[in-house]
Amino acid sequence: MTTTLAEEINFDGLVGPTHNYAGLSEGNLASARNKDSVSRPREAALQGLAKMNRLRALGLSQGVLPPQERPAIGWLRSALSLKGDDCAVWAEAWEASPHIARAAAAASSMWAANAATISPSADSDDARLHATVANLQTMLHRSLEAPSTERALRRLMVDDTHFAVHAALPANEALSDEGAANHMRLCAEPGAPGVEIFVYGRRAGDLRAGFPARQTLEACASIARAHQLNADRTIFALQSAQAVEAGAFHNDVVAVAHDNVLFHHERAFADRDALYAEIRARAKGLFDPVFVEVKAADVSLEDAVSSYLFNSQLLRLPGDKALTLIAPREVCENNRTASVAQQLTAAPNAAIGHVEYVDVRESMRNGGGPACLRLRIVMTPAERAAAAQGSFLDDALSQKLSAWINMHYREELAPEDIRDPNLVGETRTALDALTQILPLGSDFYPFQRT
Repeated sequence: MTTTLAEEINFDGLVGPTHNYAGLSEGNLASARNKDSVSRPREAALQGLAKMNRLRALGLSQGVLPPQERPAIGWLRSALSLKGDDCAVWAEAWEASPHIARAAAAASSMWAANAATISPSADSDDARLHATVANLQTMLHRSLEAPSTERALRRLMVDDTHFAVHAALPANEALSDEGAANHMRLCAEPGAPGVEIFVYGRRAGDLRAGFPARQTLEACASIARAHQLNADRTIFALQSAQAVEAGAFHNDVVAVAHDNVLFHHERAFADRDALYAEIRARAKGLFDPVFVEVKAADVSLEDAVSSYLFNSQLLRLPGDKALTLIAPREVCENNRTASVAQQLTAAPNAAIGHVEYVDVRESMRNGGGPACLRLRIVMTPAERAAAAQGSFLDDALSQKLSAWINMHYREELAPEDIRDPNLVGETRTALDALTQILPLGSDFYPFQRT
């Protein structure tokens, strides 16, 4: 089989200046547990940048996605029918509805795995790279993100001969979509045709007790059609209700895939055996799938969720036969997950041969591990050349971003600090400066256009 030379590039979301712990995400246990803690925005952003640079040091390409404007003053004006200057709107929003104000200050776009669903050109009938922006309609604070996410992806993928960026699906419970966090791809290599797996928690109209299942089958099917995927290489798999109730609000909390390897918890899927059989059938002639399952007897769902063992980046480093797992430090701090990680790499001819630990503790405390922070985009050389070049991390860009973070970010944000009217001007000054570092243009943010 002839394949096109391509590489998977991780585009990480920069942590925004308003990174805080508001506990807004129902079903996200870490978010709830750390509600109203003091956050460290500068440290959070530098931790994210350090992870990006570590992947570069390992020989991988790395991209950067910008944070969104927060507080979202324009949205607050519309949502709460507020008038006055921007600082007055921010102050009044806190008085009128603190919950809505906190949603407007969330830095949750940092978790770029929820930005969109990506299908590489090798899988689509029109041979273009497709991206569908996630509507994130289940949670108020995340539902604000789609317009700015679409704008960012269109600035990155500017050439419609190579790229097709689709707007978010209509925001309603029937088409609830959380992006790449509920999407996996298996293949022989990035440039080869693959099998795309969409994981959903419910069908439109389904009612369930407990934590919300955020992804619908109907949303998955709509995206697959928009991306012009081959039905013979597309799978729709039901997430285990048990996993959702344990705090796996997205599939990537209990499963991750790369190349031909699917690494998952025993209770990630409603019917594991049926999923295995379907993967084998659809992969026939393309690649031999490898399943690496962690038994519940070795790691409970509770330990998987608290450590984010599976919310790790699974990668193939240049020249390596085995994959590398980029895991949060919390995995090695939990005896059970640390033991499993050691066993994975010790096995003869192991599919996962290495585990490397990174510190993203500020993100972890809000419920997002290494995998949450990145959007995976497979690009051919021609597609990479057609993309906005200033979005790819190199030494010079890394140094500029580090200096920008240290100049503009607060060291700490306590809950009472978030309502500070000065935060509006501070964040806008920071984001305006960022548009002179990343290829965004001087009209990227809403405040720049008004």
